[in-house]
Amino acid sequence: MKLKHTLALSLITSTLALAITPSHAQTAASGLKVEAPWARPTVQGQAAGGGFLRIVGGPAADKLVGASAGIAGRVELHTMSMDGNVMRMRQIDSIDVPAGKTVELAPGGLHVMFMDLKTPLKTGSSFPLTLKFERAGAVQVDVKVQPGPPGGATAAKPAHDHKH
Repeated sequence: MKLKHTLALSLITSTLALAITPSHAQTAASGLKVEAPWARPTVQGQAAGGGFLRIVGGPAADKLVGASAGIAGRVELHTMSMDGNVMRMRQIDSIDVPAGKTVELAPGGLHVMFMDLKTPLKTGSSFPLTLKFERAGAVQVDVKVQPGPPGGATAAKPAHDHKH
């Protein structure tokens, strides 16, 4: 009887914990947290799309070293810089996540690129993205496809000419 009571209490506690955890945040065992993942919609024939999110570092520094998503042939980590009036993106190997600090992956800066899209990203849909961290390991998040950032995320910067 005591075991049934303990199991029932454990189930209730777990259910309540899930109910009060925001659905837009995923916390790794290391304490690292991923918040507000979103991607811009794409059109038929568009081969790539951008993904954005916020990473809140845990008690120890970490590093985002890769990502994967079933909607794309490959997923790359990118940075953007301005060269005069021309936006230039380049692939990078990793993104440092300092302990206790927040790193924004946002339009006009660091971001995730979904390359060789298998299907267009449609507004209102979502898809799983697995982020790979050096210390925290794999962290899966649900990416919402929408024209702009969710409440509280970094706003998009003005568009410029852009070249890869």
